[in-house]
Amino acid sequence: MSTSQPDSSLPSDDMATPDALLHTGSGGDVTPEDLVLAAGRDITPKNLAWAERKLAVEGPAALDKLLP
Repeated sequence: MSTSQPDSSLPSDDMATPDALLHTGSGGDVTPEDLVLAAGRDITPKNLAWAERKLAVEGPAALDKLLP
């Protein structure tokens, strides 16, 4: 008999970040790495510099603007 839920013992092709690893700035300090990852970018020196500038201007609200 078929079920509507996939077999959890099989490896998943889903590459989404697990909920336990996601957080917003409301629970602590927002880091440039948080902002880069929330934007869906790779952590590179260029992207970290972008995030540092954005945090300097917008503060922790910068992260809230990226997350739904």
